[in-house]
Amino acid sequence: MRTTLDLNESLLTEAMQWTGELTKTAVINEALKQIIDSRKRLKLVELAGKVKLDVDPDITRNRVKPR
Repeated sequence: MRTTLDLNESLLTEAMQWTGELTKTAVINEALKQIIDSRKRLKLVELAGKVKLDVDPDITRNRVKPR
């Protein structure tokens, strides 16, 4: 999809240097992926302690045999 954007050139240049991406499109796509991944992780952190799982970590990690 083609879009016209008014980007901060110095931020874009620095992002390209940090990521090693060679094109503006690649660095913007990478930034979008990072934003999405970051927000998904935050949602998971918000669930900490709110989900009750009936799982025995010793069995799951093959430390002991199931009863």
